[in-house]
Amino acid sequence: MTVRKIVIAGTGSGVGKTTLTIGLMAALKRAGHRVQGFKCGPDYIDPTYHTAVTGRVSRNLDSYMLTHETVKEVYARASRDADISVIEGVMGLYDGKNATDNVGSSAEISLLLEAPVLLVINCQSMARSVAAIVKGFQCLDPRVRIAGVIANKVGSEGHYRIVRDAVEQECGVPVVGYLKREDEIEIPERHLGLIPSIERGQLQPFFDRLGDLISSTIDINKIWELAESAGVEAPETGLFRSRGGKPIRPVRIAVAKDAAFNFYYQENIELLEAHGADIVYFSPLAGERLPGNVHGLYLGGGFPEEFAETLAAGEAVKQSIRQAVESGIPTLAECGGYMYLTQAIEDTSGRRYPMLGLVPGFVRMQKKLAALGYREVSGTEGNFLLGTSDMAKGHEFHYSAYVPDSEENTTYAYETSGRQGKKQDGYRNEEGNLIAGYVHFHFASEPAMVGRWVARCQAYQGEGD
Repeated sequence: MTVRKIVIAGTGSGVGKTTLTIGLMAALKRAGHRVQGFKCGPDYIDPTYHTAVTGRVSRNLDSYMLTHETVKEVYARASRDADISVIEGVMGLYDGKNATDNVGSSAEISLLLEAPVLLVINCQSMARSVAAIVKGFQCLDPRVRIAGVIANKVGSEGHYRIVRDAVEQECGVPVVGYLKREDEIEIPERHLGLIPSIERGQLQPFFDRLGDLISSTIDINKIWELAESAGVEAPETGLFRSRGGKPIRPVRIAVAKDAAFNFYYQENIELLEAHGADIVYFSPLAGERLPGNVHGLYLGGGFPEEFAETLAAGEAVKQSIRQAVESGIPTLAECGGYMYLTQAIEDTSGRRYPMLGLVPGFVRMQKKLAALGYREVSGTEGNFLLGTSDMAKGHEFHYSAYVPDSEENTTYAYETSGRQGKKQDGYRNEEGNLIAGYVHFHFASEPAMVGRWVARCQAYQGEGD
């Protein structure tokens, strides 16, 4: 069986992968194809664009956080009825967890899925040297099939022809098209207000314009041809299979979803549903109180600092969440959700905005990155999601730092391991129903935590009878 799938990879970050990926998706969809988007690595923002332009939920493929079998299963489930899968890479093609292997890289995803690669190169101020770069990428791991090249930021059609001739002669792969330097389109609202803009359809003119641009100088038909590849045999792990029929009284888990809180892996939501939970969305930013008759609460990451004044003023919302947590509702708060539960968010000018006060301390925004990278996480004693012998995986990416009232007042939720070594981290309340911290978990890395959460929600539901 053959299918169509293609990895859009780059020589590094900032070479134009996202612009080209979105434009290619727009052009393919306009041609009448069902396009499934994927993103390599732990990224929440780019998949949101994929979802908006294709009309299908984009998925993350992460070969460090997930087993190879799970990566294949995520791909197979999502692409089952698609005509073509477009997989956006992360950083450079070979950049991943380590410096000495392909783990967690776009290259590893291409190998796992037997997916051909289109390599995007910033050709500014280069000509024949582009061929040397392509040759190096081909030689580093010959198993990775670089099927073609896209020349970005060329100065003219003449410049493109020089690059094309050099690459095709020296590397034996086609250069399928180009974008000029002046053609580059800035992606609107890359961070702020992304969700509401997409929901209102405000980005459709941008998608249309980008699709036109890509179609005018890039051979879409050639990419369609190059994308033909072997089907993926995904083992049926049963990870996402429903655990029996819906209970008569399913537990309901409230999930905060708006411009301030929107960082969720779709698989996390689907795993909760597979364990019998009903998901109920609400928007703290819009002034929506925690819904009634819910038995669990999930506060994901996002940009609460950008909406701190509005969130601080939402006293009714804060009180509804505070009362629920204090009553024992099983709660997970990740990064932005964790920030929302502290005493305050302090901006870079020193202004403080009061939050829920459920975590004893505040967060201070910084102008430089505070933490970035993968984490391996095991629970501390009393963590209802993770046991001390469990090992979940996730990542951190944040510009704020948590400032505790005192070390004595902090009951750590888990132990994390990363490039900086091991440390006690996160926060667990005395009652044991609140787990909060900077880590964004991927539940498929340790599925037992989902079953434990739903079981705890069922117990909480029973207490309310």
